[in-house]
Amino acid sequence: MSSSGRKSAQPASSDHQIRAITLDGQKYSVSLRVTHDGVEYLGRLRFTDTSGMTYQDHGAIPGSTALDAVRRATEFGESEMAQRCYRALSEKRRFTRLRSATDEMINKIKHLNRVAIGLEKGMIDQTSGKRELDQVQAELLQIVRTLRVHAGVEDEEKK
Repeated sequence: MSSSGRKSAQPASSDHQIRAITLDGQKYSVSLRVTHDGVEYLGRLRFTDTSGMTYQDHGAIPGSTALDAVRRATEFGESEMAQRCYRALSEKRRFTRLRSATDEMINKIKHLNRVAIGLEKGMIDQTSGKRELDQVQAELLQIVRTLRVHAGVEDEEKK
C-alpha cells in the first residue's frame, strides 16, 4: 500500500528458483515464473539446461499468492517434476529467443493494463501509477527494439 492507502500495482511476473534436477544425464535448473491474472497467481515451471536454453512447461500451477504457487511447485516429487520436464522438452520451439521476448512483451502489456485499470478505478495512487505506466511503456519499447535481432534466429541444435 502507498502512503495514500491505495495499492501500488503488482509486478508483471516474478521468477523463483525451485531446485536442480537431472534427467537422462542432463542437469536442469528449475524455476517457477509466477504471474497474476487479476484473479489468481499462476506459475509455470521453466527448465534451464547447462547451455542456458530454457524450456517452459505449459501446465499452470495456481496459488492464492505467488508464494503459494511456489510452495506447490517445491512439493512436487521427482516423478512429477520429471514428467513436467519431459512435457516442456517435447514442446520446445525453434525460435525460443523470439518467443521469450514475445512472452515478456505480453506480460508487460497485461501489467500495463492492470495498472491503467487500477488508476481508473482509484485503486492505485495517481502519482506512482502514472510513473509505473511510464516505466512499463519504456520496458515495452526496449523489448520491441530487440525483436528484430531475434526474428528468424533458430536455436542451435545440440550435438
